[in-house]
Amino acid sequence: MLLHMLHAQVLGQPAHDNALLITATSGQSHTKLLLDCGENVLAGLPLSEIADIDHLLFSHFHMDHVSGFDAFFRINFERTNRENHLWGPPGSIAVLGHRLQGYWWNLTADLSAVWHVHEIDGDTVSSARFEAQGGFAVAHDAGTRRLDGGPLIGTPEVQVQALALSHHGVSLGYVLREPRRWAVDKAALHRLVLNAGPWLAQLKNGASGRLDVNGTLLDADTLRADLLRSVPGESLAYLSDFLLDESELARLSALLAGVGTLYTEAQYAPGDVDRASRNHHTTVLQVAQLARLSGAERLRLLHLSRRYTAQDWAEWLEAARAVFPATGYPAHWFEGTLD
Repeated sequence: MLLHMLHAQVLGQPAHDNALLITATSGQSHTKLLLDCGENVLAGLPLSEIADIDHLLFSHFHMDHVSGFDAFFRINFERTNRENHLWGPPGSIAVLGHRLQGYWWNLTADLSAVWHVHEIDGDTVSSARFEAQGGFAVAHDAGTRRLDGGPLIGTPEVQVQALALSHHGVSLGYVLREPRRWAVDKAALHRLVLNAGPWLAQLKNGASGRLDVNGTLLDADTLRADLLRSVPGESLAYLSDFLLDESELARLSALLAGVGTLYTEAQYAPGDVDRASRNHHTTVLQVAQLARLSGAERLRLLHLSRRYTAQDWAEWLEAARAVFPATGYPAHWFEGTLD
């Protein structure tokens, strides 16, 4: 068994378009996902990192969530060293098909890339295949599958589920969970009078037979049974642009139960509940309450509206922390000045 890690990087700046770049790694392999792709969110990322993204998942297709797609596609349009996957809500095949066709494809004979577009409608995923050699002109039917409670995406490093949100139509939230991992029982380690060392990593990674434990050969299977405990892996959720009334609060807090880090929009001030409701957005206090009721470990506030000021955001943080203390903005946004 491998030690996994889920690393999230918030892209974009306050009051501008944001996205979330996720790297799920086992130490030996990784899966990279980009959640939304607004304007300039990829600025500053090395080209090699953009080319390493396995899946681009859209919440919905308002401009501030899709305007950076050209930059992503320009780098990857002829990518053949890995599969190309795009995901989104109902209508994704039509919307993204138009984007793939929205260029002058006069030199296609030597192209061979294939792009897979998937649209999620409740428990059903419909897929289409677009081929670069044909100028992406045809949406080839690639079938439909039912999730039946299973993951949208499943790799050895991460499983992804989609949540349907209300935003005058469907917006999608995404929940990412690592597989269960091995943790060392420190009390057992002390009881057996063993010192930590590189051998523990070998044990977690599935070593068998006789294992060198600081100069003494011991049976790996016996050590694993005595020392390692299976625990849940890390998890996070990304929710952007959604209505959060009382019924949605109850529904989503149950679906997000126990999530590690909750990344959500913070569009409106605490007193702007009516405006938030009309526009199917949230207030900062509503998402703080969602974090508290779901039992999240941390809340990170994104997608701030430019109608407010840095002073407003500082006051929001104080108000949100009164509801859910582990609330913060991405650390690199304000360099600690609002904490």
